[in-house]
Amino acid sequence: MKSIASKWVLGLAAFAFAASMSSALAQSENTGMGNWKLNVEKSKYSPGPAPKSLNIKFEPAGKGVKVTTEGVNGDGSKNATEYTANYDGKDVPMKGSPATDTVSLVRKDANTTVRTDKKAGKVMATLTRVVAKDGKSFTVAVVGTNAKGEPVNHMLVWDKQ
Repeated sequence: MKSIASKWVLGLAAFAFAASMSSALAQSENTGMGNWKLNVEKSKYSPGPAPKSLNIKFEPAGKGVKVTTEGVNGDGSKNATEYTANYDGKDVPMKGSPATDTVSLVRKDANTTVRTDKKAGKVMATLTRVVAKDGKSFTVAVVGTNAKGEPVNHMLVWDKQ
């Protein structure tokens, strides 16, 4: 009888462990999902100008993510972009961006993803996104070249909405 009870306890423990791992995996895959607002005051743009506002939405989409943005540029013009990508490093089209034709995503760890932006097949920028452990904010380091050929080095700070 003791053997059956210990097997039952081990089985229950294994099930609990598997369930917790499944939950942790689902959480890591969904890290950073939701609606976010650019904290313009905390962000740094080189070169500028910074946008007046920018909102971004991350939604789970299959094995990847659907990303939509809406904002107002520094000159007052409006912008909106959209793409859906898996974390497999494969290029997918980006809609709405004059500076980027395609993007690709790679997940480095539960809180870090890297996006590569291309225009006509040429890498224009690399964006490294790190979600804070508390899930209330994230940063994006942007390194690359803008349409004028100038070096870009931004640090963007986003707050959960």
